[in-house]
Amino acid sequence: MDDAQKTRGTVFRELHSAEGTFVMPNAWNAGSACMLEAAGFPAVGTTSAGIAFGLGLPDYEGALSREAALEEAGRMCHAVRIPVSVDAEDGYGHSPEEVAETILRVAETGAVGASIEDFAASYGTGNLYDLTLAVERIEAAAATAASLPFPFILTARAECYLVGSENPFAESVTRAEAYRDAGADCLYVPGMTDAKTIGRLVTEVDAPVNVVMGLAGNPMTVNQLEDLGVKRISIGGSLARATFGLIRDAAAEIRNRGTFNYSQHQVPDSELCRFFAGRQDRTAS
Repeated sequence: MDDAQKTRGTVFRELHSAEGTFVMPNAWNAGSACMLEAAGFPAVGTTSAGIAFGLGLPDYEGALSREAALEEAGRMCHAVRIPVSVDAEDGYGHSPEEVAETILRVAETGAVGASIEDFAASYGTGNLYDLTLAVERIEAAAATAASLPFPFILTARAECYLVGSENPFAESVTRAEAYRDAGADCLYVPGMTDAKTIGRLVTEVDAPVNVVMGLAGNPMTVNQLEDLGVKRISIGGSLARATFGLIRDAAAEIRNRGTFNYSQHQVPDSELCRFFAGRQDRTAS
């Protein structure tokens, strides 16, 4: 830990306690993190899906190792000055002890936050951790985060909508409140897509809530989400997937039409060189 990490941790905690809403877009490598920081965002998250795709891997449990994910996260942390929060999936292990170890490993990258899911495809029937174990996992993560010599924001995810729970809203509220009481700083229920449901969640859990945008068929704006009381907005792997969409479309254009119109949207080499050279000087200072 250095003074910079302590400063970033303090900034990140203040973002979650200050009035209003902030956007924390998700990057998958150092270059994308740099461009998001330059655009003026106050923090970035990593996306395990984007990192996996960038390494030629599927977004399946176990395909992206903890080591590979955190190596990429470390590159992002060293490339930017803003806070970085790590998508730590299910904590890379079922037991509370494994989750606690992952939080320590995340902190070693220079990050000042992490999210932990309560779902794992390799765990039991239905694949959601039973509530008792899920709470123990968050308690272990929170205790480890509290032991760090800098502020660290722990985000707990309730995956009820994504796994098709019978009553996803009620179960999400139950789990989110339990994770809040277990020490989570921010709550995240992916899969909610309408304003009424999101507003109900924010009201009922009485804690900072993260909502993911950028999914197909989800047109809400930052202003609309702020009106609902959402504290933090992330974009998951959507920007990474959009980038891969550009690659796929450009490849199809070249192969099928023999044209190169995609190149009209590229950033000139000289501009990118100036941008990244300037950032090297900045982070070295």
